[in-house]
Amino acid sequence: MKRIPGKRMTVAVAAAALMATVSACGGASPDTSAPTPVFASGTETPGFPPGGATPGGMPGMSMPPPTRGAAPAGPNAVNIDGFAFTPATLTVKAGTTVTWVNHDEEPHTVAATDGGFHSPGMGAGATYTFTFTKAGTFAYICSIHPFMKATVVVTP
Repeated sequence: MKRIPGKRMTVAVAAAALMATVSACGGASPDTSAPTPVFASGTETPGFPPGGATPGGMPGMSMPPPTRGAAPAGPNAVNIDGFAFTPATLTVKAGTTVTWVNHDEEPHTVAATDGGFHSPGMGAGATYTFTFTKAGTFAYICSIHPFMKATVVVTP
């Protein structure tokens, strides 16, 4: 094996730095004497303190409210919620950009049945936009969940 000058010194310096870091942390075991919260109502999020506070009790910080049943983000928006597109039929004028917002925890897509547009998989909270440039009736589905069906009607 070939000897590399200074390698032994580099390893020694790295080991000393690691030891200094570990000893600076105190080396004490974590405190496990704190009581574990009981989630009786079923509304609390496991792993978070009751009442919606964030871990560490950061004042003023809370989880955003759930979006189930929320209205679309605007007149030309479609919610994806509860494995359904809402509204099921949206009527817009040619040249309008439509925005789909996924409020489900599951991924969804927006895919025209004629192949005219297809979103990538959208996780929770993701959006997809498409501009309808010509009049017509455009049926679409979620390609992951094909039972999810809706239509955009575009007027001149």
